[in-house]
Amino acid sequence: MTVDALAEPTERVGRGWTAALSLANVAIWVGWYGPLQILLAQQAEDFAPGTGMSKETLLAWVTGAGAAVSLAANPFFGALSDRTTARWGRRTPWIVAGAAGGALSLLLLAGAGGLWAMAVGWSLVQLTLNAAFAAVTAAVPDRVPRLQRGAVGGWLGAAQILGAVAGTGLATAAGGIAAGYAACAVFVTVGVLPYVLRYPDLRLGAADRPAWSWRSFARGFWLSPRRHPDFGWAWLTRFLINLSNALVILYLLYYLRDRLHHDDPEQGVLILTAVDSVALLATVVVGGVWSDRVGRRKPFVRWSGVLMAAATALLAVWQTWAGAIVVAALLGVALGVFMSVDFALMTDVLPEARDRGKDLGVINVANALPQVAAPALAAPIVTHLGGYRMLYLVAAAVGLAGAVLVGRIRGVD
Repeated sequence: MTVDALAEPTERVGRGWTAALSLANVAIWVGWYGPLQILLAQQAEDFAPGTGMSKETLLAWVTGAGAAVSLAANPFFGALSDRTTARWGRRTPWIVAGAAGGALSLLLLAGAGGLWAMAVGWSLVQLTLNAAFAAVTAAVPDRVPRLQRGAVGGWLGAAQILGAVAGTGLATAAGGIAAGYAACAVFVTVGVLPYVLRYPDLRLGAADRPAWSWRSFARGFWLSPRRHPDFGWAWLTRFLINLSNALVILYLLYYLRDRLHHDDPEQGVLILTAVDSVALLATVVVGGVWSDRVGRRKPFVRWSGVLMAAATALLAVWQTWAGAIVVAALLGVALGVFMSVDFALMTDVLPEARDRGKDLGVINVANALPQVAAPALAAPIVTHLGGYRMLYLVAAAVGLAGAVLVGRIRGVD
């Protein structure tokens, strides 16, 4: 089992394994999106009076604190799982602990009586669910051979969308804030059970765990682009394309209301989100399977990035409701292919088998950091440097740069 834990996998995983891991991924995203889409906003509205803040400001502070915790937690717990020599394996203990901790943190949020309890509860949700998410993500390069990772990445991408929809649905249908949190907590707990109970994890032998030192542990989070250029370029391309997408989404409500003068901008955002999600689900698995069959990654990532950039540029020049719908569909098609194949590409450039969890956690920073960078970049562009037309042209240029730089990755076809 020690050899298997660190070796490059060669035996294909079955549909049951993929389905169980995808369900665990759905459960984690339910724990995130039920609060983010519905419940935190409702609590912010309840707690804002008396704090001196608007509900929008309060919500921004709480979610910002959670985002900061998420940036650090994912690579940190990924690194801990890399070093775990438990009888249950490297990843399973953290999936169990993270899901249980996430469920308890959601219940803590359900009983929050004010701003500070809300902020602490949401930060704990981010901390614990990121522990589970880091382990779930690392299970793919642990167990899935390279030419099956596109398909598995596609199913994990679909799980993310389904988790967002299920979390929003549970929070809405439960009939109250406390009931919504409780429903999400139950789903998080139950959703990981098929994977952890049915599929034994690979164990790491104590002799293969590196000697412990705080200095080496901390230094391990820096991966030199000079020593690992493929990893560095892959991280940068993911960051740029995600930043482009974040710039498009950030002010979508305001764009519909202030630029297009849509009669119901909230409903407009919902319609565009639905169009984007349907198009994404139509391509996220297909793109990954196709990439596996032809044995190539970079062309799929490059051309999906180019399509996303072209669609974003179209949003800058075709500023109508019909144009927004077409752009949403094109972005969904491109993002579906990008999510599945880029995930497979990331696993192909990991430097060390011993550090898969930590390195994937560092890569996941390229998903979270654009959510922090986008507001700082977008606000001055919209208010002082040309408005929405310039914002979407800049977003298109950023995304196109990410697509072009995929060519700098040399070790993957």
